Amino acid sequence: MKSNGLVTDLYQMTMTQGLMRIGMHEKEVVFDRFYRENPFQGGYTVVAGLAHLIDFIQNFRYKKEDIDYLRSLGLFDEAYLTYLSRFRFHGDIYAMPEGTVVFPGEVLLRFHGTITEAMLLETGLSMILNHESLIATKARRIRSVAPHDTLMEFGLRRAQGHSAGLWGARAAMIGGFDGTSNVEAGKRFGIPVLGTMAHSWIMSFDSELEAFREYARQYKNPILLADTYHALESGVPHAIQVFRELRSENRLPRVYGIRLDSGDLAYLSQKASQMMTEAGFPDAVIAGSNDLDEYTIQSLKQQGCTMTSWGVGTRCITADGSPSLGGVFKMCAREENGHFIPKMKISDNTSKITNPGIKNVLRFYHKETGKMITDLVCLAGEKVPSGGDYILVTESARWRRKVLRADTYRSVSMLRPLFQHGCPAEGADVTLQETVDYASHQMNTLWPEYLRLMNPDIMEVNLSRPLQQLKDQIITDALGHGISDLS
Repeated sequence: MKSNGLVTDLYQMTMTQGLMRIGMHEKEVVFDRFYRENPFQGGYTVVAGLAHLIDFIQNFRYKKEDIDYLRSLGLFDEAYLTYLSRFRFHGDIYAMPEGTVVFPGEVLLRFHGTITEAMLLETGLSMILNHESLIATKARRIRSVAPHDTLMEFGLRRAQGHSAGLWGARAAMIGGFDGTSNVEAGKRFGIPVLGTMAHSWIMSFDSELEAFREYARQYKNPILLADTYHALESGVPHAIQVFRELRSENRLPRVYGIRLDSGDLAYLSQKASQMMTEAGFPDAVIAGSNDLDEYTIQSLKQQGCTMTSWGVGTRCITADGSPSLGGVFKMCAREENGHFIPKMKISDNTSKITNPGIKNVLRFYHKETGKMITDLVCLAGEKVPSGGDYILVTESARWRRKVLRADTYRSVSMLRPLFQHGCPAEGADVTLQETVDYASHQMNTLWPEYLRLMNPDIMEVNLSRPLQQLKDQIITDALGHGISDLS
């Protein structure tokens, strides 16, 4: 049995021990997970990491050797160590499903449990969801500029560690990729494994032609790496020669072609396609690689590049352009005498002020087009709009009103059970293919202006009037009694 209990920060443990010493360690709390800005200066984020989170929480425990290590630090007393040795998560978690398109400020995950559970699990929970949502979002941006092409995740050798490569490959699939070169990810998650060859194969033979022939003899669907020596003078002509030989032997497969990994990919692909067509192979695949990302692929297409298959490695698996997703995990309610008291963080930095209380998120869709209209963060007990006119009020500019007319919209509750009483909820264990299909459908609900790589529109996330009023009241009370009293 695995144990993940040490995947946390030291202060989480010193805090929970301190709370235990004064009898507050099993106080019931509610925490929200959200983020403040889209990565890559984009118009959206894609949720990923829930499958990993389920695995992480189910294995969050402390083995004897973990307890022995903690004892050796000289920081923890025996009562606390005994408590940790028996620790299991027994709470509830609600979350937006993997593949959901989300926006800054809204609740992506709601955590119900003890303060000890929340503190000990916070670090790993944030690490997993921040990383995998970041990769899924980067992959989706790449997919958005190549909507009909084959996208292959090639990033394992450049990933920042084993786990990043493994779970990053899965996140790339949620973001719209077709497969991965990562064999372990293929086995573990059922992802199609894809690949061509490396320059080392070519250089293992006395000639490029011999290398191509042998590869085509051993494997069907050969994609031959054409730029080891000289793409247009050597690689492409040799590939054509091999394809002619295969055709003469009635062995030319349905899928075959070349990959270019260096040079001017726009020019080389155009010339290679011309040479292939003139030789009688107009359907040959022209694949590309070499430090690709959404901007490069978009530029190459604008230059008339003929590639329809892309091997994307470093810049996807490392989320080039946005080193981290700043998701946060903040208390929004605390149990007192059998009731939950709303809590919020107040700061001179207005972007760091949180929303109090136990909340839900409603998403509004246009009935006719199916496109997304807006999201509403509301208190969990509020009445859900049901077909009548509904008025949205912008919190930061309350003179602004958006009226949703009756019979023009439908609303969907976005937070679904992930854990109930410490166990994965019924329906939480969906297949990766179901998640991929859902993610693609989610993207189709966005208007094009949110998909722009540069200067996209930003979806306005609204707060319900009761939530705005609760927030105002807490701030007023806090200022009246001293800023440290935030309930």
